[in-house]
Amino acid sequence: MTPQKQRNELLAQTIIKNLKRRHIEGFYCATTEEAVKKVSDLIADGSSVTWGGTMTVRDLGIPQYLKDRGTLEVLDRDLAETPEEKQSVYLKAFSADVYLSSANAISEDGVIVNIDGNGNRVAAITWGPKKVIFVIGLNKVAQNVEAALARARSTASPINAARFDIHTPCHTDGVCHNCNSPECICNYVHFLRNSPQGRHVVVLVGETLGY
Repeated sequence: MTPQKQRNELLAQTIIKNLKRRHIEGFYCATTEEAVKKVSDLIADGSSVTWGGTMTVRDLGIPQYLKDRGTLEVLDRDLAETPEEKQSVYLKAFSADVYLSSANAISEDGVIVNIDGNGNRVAAITWGPKKVIFVIGLNKVAQNVEAALARARSTASPINAARFDIHTPCHTDGVCHNCNSPECICNYVHFLRNSPQGRHVVVLVGETLGY
């Protein structure tokens, strides 16, 4: 085992232990291939499943993998042809059996941080779906909650602003300005610090994923 892989394993196990204190089940997968299979294994046949605005889940090919199983009801907002159809999928997410997401950051002690523009993702993380599965690359681990929030605002948000090609100050210079721009995508800041009903599961991945 290389020093990098050894460190990843140790870091992941530390986070998983801290997640357990927060009533959140955690798993570690060294590779993306293992992660895709683990996510699939966590979803029972016959379940309805959907996801938020996560590049990690899409880039891993998880939506197609789940469709190919042929035993799930997959609610794919990317197939919506009108704003009304997309809104319908957003609303159905709250009654789904499983909701997939990633995170903008996770602290070493297990607090998961997300920032949203529309709020549908953090709303579903908070309430509705029976189970929420996070897929998080170890590149998103921050030392503490303050560092996790800083990562979400100063790393993830400017990249997402560029991805959406929206007119915000961070898109201009790559730096968070704590702005109130009309096109701001940092409207809802969400901290998941405890899962009293045990709804949340985290799959940590020993690779660089998402932003």
